[in-house]
Amino acid sequence: MPLEERKEEKEDFGESFPEILEENRSEEQGSLPFDIPDFATLLKKQGYALAGRHSAVKTCLWLRKAMNDEGFCYKSKFYGVRSHRCLQMTPTLICNQRCLFCWRPTEVPVPAPGEWDSPEKIVEESIACQRKLITGFGGSPNALRERWLEGNEPNNVAISLSGEPTFYPYLPELIEEYEKRGFTTFLVTNGTVPSMLAKVNPSQLYMSLDAPDLETYLRVCQPKSPALWDRINESLDIMRDKCSRTVIRTTLVKGENIFNPEGYAELIKRASPDFVEIKAYMHLGFSRLRLDRSAMPAHEDVLEFSKKLAKHLGYEIADESEISRVVLLSKDGKKSPVKKISCQD
Repeated sequence: MPLEERKEEKEDFGESFPEILEENRSEEQGSLPFDIPDFATLLKKQGYALAGRHSAVKTCLWLRKAMNDEGFCYKSKFYGVRSHRCLQMTPTLICNQRCLFCWRPTEVPVPAPGEWDSPEKIVEESIACQRKLITGFGGSPNALRERWLEGNEPNNVAISLSGEPTFYPYLPELIEEYEKRGFTTFLVTNGTVPSMLAKVNPSQLYMSLDAPDLETYLRVCQPKSPALWDRINESLDIMRDKCSRTVIRTTLVKGENIFNPEGYAELIKRASPDFVEIKAYMHLGFSRLRLDRSAMPAHEDVLEFSKKLAKHLGYEIADESEISRVVLLSKDGKKSPVKKISCQD
């Protein structure tokens, strides 16, 4: 559908979530912390490349390691994703949570876009950004040339970077556009826009669940409205009926949310996901302004909590990655590579 024909949908989105766009428009007038002159400068300092007016791309540590033949990330071990061919992006930098553990600069207000770019434009520009960001590996004596050549043709997109991707009103079309080009698609959402979650069918759908109850959610995720907890619960029910492969992801923070595995289990059962990822908070980026290094759990802490959660869920440990401090649970204790899906209406 041409973007012009989607204008009405855009207006509907604004009417459905006025608090999202209005709050971010009003925040534009505020001053930026940390002596940063403007938002674009901050993005550049953080290694982001802008793809159009409101999307961004950023390479991760594991892409660089893979290029230099120093290993692959846990998504490779768990799901068969090759790190050097994974494009990490977001179609919007706006978020309605300010999670304590987020490495992104949640303290910095993000201006809302005056107009949305088309999915086609975002896909084109995100691939171009990825190629530009990895240019240096082409002449590096430490990088494998074959990996660099493959990296110029990414085949998996992780729609998970900074901001909440379900705010982008043409997200289903964006996913379809990537898949037309042979990509598998990973989408990570905080679950606060259940109406959009119901529409999308990526290869693998992640939903973050970082609290077993409302009180913990308000403290750890610092949502812009307590009502978002009800939307998260609605999204859990929606996930149960998705044709996409589904994952619940929990980030553990010492002293904040590593308790009540029974409570987590009851919520996760509503979604009945194919997998559950339990991951340690990592003391990186802007989270260091909010949390002490002692808030970072050891892998043993993650494994111990995962075993308790698995018992309450009736799941089994399928794999783990000690270096990334993450444990994978599944219903049968097995894992399998991700692949493109075909959902029937």
